[in-house]
Amino acid sequence: METQKVDMFIMVNGKFFDGNQLIRIRERLLAVDDSKWMMLQTLPFKDPTTSLIVSILGGALGIDRFLIGDIGLGVGKLLTLGGCGIWALVDLFLIMDATKEKNMLLIQPVLY
Repeated sequence: METQKVDMFIMVNGKFFDGNQLIRIRERLLAVDDSKWMMLQTLPFKDPTTSLIVSILGGALGIDRFLIGDIGLGVGKLLTLGGCGIWALVDLFLIMDATKEKNMLLIQPVLY
């Protein structure tokens, strides 16, 4: 793929990934052919900041986990009211990294 397209993608979508992953994503995107560019542009990445805000407001109900696609964990948090608050508190610190991991899993089919 063209360097300009890859750099534009990294600039626009860099906040959705961990900083350590961006270097690997850039290298892999440079090796990918242009036919995957449209597929890459349509990927629905989740915003880690939005996940954190949702976790603050509705983390005890598991809404944050439903948002990023962890249905099982969302149901578990919903049924236990966030593990009596403990699980919801822990997720305040973990939800941004979990969101970035989900985004990385979402981009994997394009990269490989």
